[in-house]
Amino acid sequence: MRFLLRLPQTHLRKLCCSMSVLMGSKQFLEFCLLPSSFAASSSPSHARGVQRQLSSVSRRFRPVLASRPVSKSSPYHQRPNGVSPYTSISRAPNPVDLEDGAVQSRLANLRLKLAENGIDAQNCPSGQYSGLICPECEGGDSGEKSLSLFIAADCSSATWNCFRGKCGLKGGVRVDGRFTTSVVPAEKVERKVSVESLELEPLCDEIEDYFAARMISSETLKRNRVMQKRIGDEIVIAFTYWQRGELVSCKYRYLTKKFFQEKNTRRIFYGLDDIEKASEIIIVEGEIDKLAVEEAGFRNCVSVPDGAPASVSSKETPPEDKDTKYKFLWNCNDYLKKASRIVIATDGDGAGQALAEEVARRLGKERCWRVKWPKKSDDEHYKDANEVLMSMGPHSLSEAIRSAEPYPIQGLFSFKDFFDEIDAYYHRTHGHEYGVSTGWKTLDNFYSVVPGELTVVTGVPNSGKSEWIDALLCNLNHSVGWKFALCSMENKVRDHGRKLLEKHVQKPFFDADYGRSVPRMSVAELDEGKLWLDDTFTLIRCELDSLPSIGWVLERAKAAVLRHGIRGLVIDPYNELDHQRTQRQTETEYVSQMLTKIKRFAQHHSCHVWFVAHPKQLQQWDGGPPNLYDISGSAHFINKCDNGIVIHRNRDEKAGPLDLVQICVRKVRNKVAGQIGDAYLCYDRATGLFSDSPITPEKPERRSSRRP
Repeated sequence: MRFLLRLPQTHLRKLCCSMSVLMGSKQFLEFCLLPSSFAASSSPSHARGVQRQLSSVSRRFRPVLASRPVSKSSPYHQRPNGVSPYTSISRAPNPVDLEDGAVQSRLANLRLKLAENGIDAQNCPSGQYSGLICPECEGGDSGEKSLSLFIAADCSSATWNCFRGKCGLKGGVRVDGRFTTSVVPAEKVERKVSVESLELEPLCDEIEDYFAARMISSETLKRNRVMQKRIGDEIVIAFTYWQRGELVSCKYRYLTKKFFQEKNTRRIFYGLDDIEKASEIIIVEGEIDKLAVEEAGFRNCVSVPDGAPASVSSKETPPEDKDTKYKFLWNCNDYLKKASRIVIATDGDGAGQALAEEVARRLGKERCWRVKWPKKSDDEHYKDANEVLMSMGPHSLSEAIRSAEPYPIQGLFSFKDFFDEIDAYYHRTHGHEYGVSTGWKTLDNFYSVVPGELTVVTGVPNSGKSEWIDALLCNLNHSVGWKFALCSMENKVRDHGRKLLEKHVQKPFFDADYGRSVPRMSVAELDEGKLWLDDTFTLIRCELDSLPSIGWVLERAKAAVLRHGIRGLVIDPYNELDHQRTQRQTETEYVSQMLTKIKRFAQHHSCHVWFVAHPKQLQQWDGGPPNLYDISGSAHFINKCDNGIVIHRNRDEKAGPLDLVQICVRKVRNKVAGQIGDAYLCYDRATGLFSDSPITPEKPERRSSRRP
């Protein structure tokens, strides 16, 4: 041991620390921490004291060294001279300087790789453990930060582990890509439990009195084998979970409404054996609700084991092997698949409704019914089955369950869902059930404007289609205050504004020949008219070089409904829209889909749509009005529209006045709103106004060379 006394003080300390780390010796640590004056003393008495101290420590090491052979290649192998060549331990590396550009780059790349695995590590430092929300289990119902993430100090790698037993997400990633994420589900062995192993016992009087206050009888408690367990000085309720006579799990409830379950046991419905042969089952949210439903006369009832989620998941339903939250449904699938009717009677709060949705979309909404709990007050309902039992009695609880309604399925309705709307229609609550008057008595007999309908307007060029629609819009605004969106692609804005102003002010815009002797509108009338224009109409115009599609137009119209409250939309004309379609799609199929989109927009927004479509070039035209089947593109224009109108202007002086306009109503789907027939209006060229014609000319025998 004398060689130790001859070593420099620093070497002696390093040797002691090294040996203490290797052997775990407390005495060596104490020695290395001795005052330097003591360690450096060279007096004989001091040397003998040090020798005795080291000799004592050396004797303490002997069993440790003898218990494990040391390789000759090991630096700790005892050499003949008794001195180990390893006399010091390596100095600990300095902390990584995060200002170093290379390290920062590695950290950024590492965070990107973590993000690809759903882990947000932007605020996680290197060299430390960070708690995060697990991307797999999302922290369970409590949303706890169960994922432990560690980023290496040199930012070269990261590892993570979710410590929730129901998840088991583990993985790692390196910047150099040598190993990547791996999800290792936690391997759990299902525990076997029994009444004896769980130390369960029959209910005491105090617990039975607790249930009696909730109107749960002792007979119901015994049949469902509700027991108790002593935990310290407290007694907790034990809801035992049985499957075909075997106890598989147990859930405990403190009287303070705190719950916990036996770990690593099978997750099933509470009361599962009660639905083994049932074709109709009832699912509730808690064990006490299951007992309450039994008091109302229904034994074919089960309760979910884990309560309700905070909200409906926005993700798609996961496959069976990954659906950990609702594993109890898959474990009980043999029981559930036999049921043709499943009544979901979860709590009435938001979490209960979220649970109902999650259960229904896994079991199939087509065989699910939903219970709506009775009203407690004008603006509040009872929360759950036990509350109804306690407040209203078993009969009311039974009635609520028997009155369950089919679970809503998107796109599937019953007439009962629309009874309020039918009542309003019958009593004409909205005021437009017969349609809105056009402003022309002769035309009202055949056509009126109903919100939510589609009117297709056609006619040969220069017959006055756009002029008539503009006049109709002005009449509707003056009579009922409707506002409109105009997608008129054949008109310049200034020209369209002039036409509308002339109809509103009832004076010509210019002092020109078409105005004849009618005085031009004044500047004051123009200014008032401009305010009216801006308040009544919204313009939909595509300023790009390309033509607008029908989808683009309807998107802007939807915005106009929400922003300006429009009640009518004009699309004029069809051939100015972009009609790109796939090679396999015919024009007939395209027109059908386009008109369907327009009708859905009209119905959804209660907005009347006028759609102008030109007829195809008529061969051997005899001057009469065309037919709706003459519209260029497809017969679907007449098949799908609610109303079909042909505008025709007289061009023959022998047939009548040249200002006579024939409004041919060729289709009316809603008999309440009109009927097929012809009305005649007179057109005032100076103001652009239309008025009822006192003349009804005789109809010609032949209108067109096309089929009628």
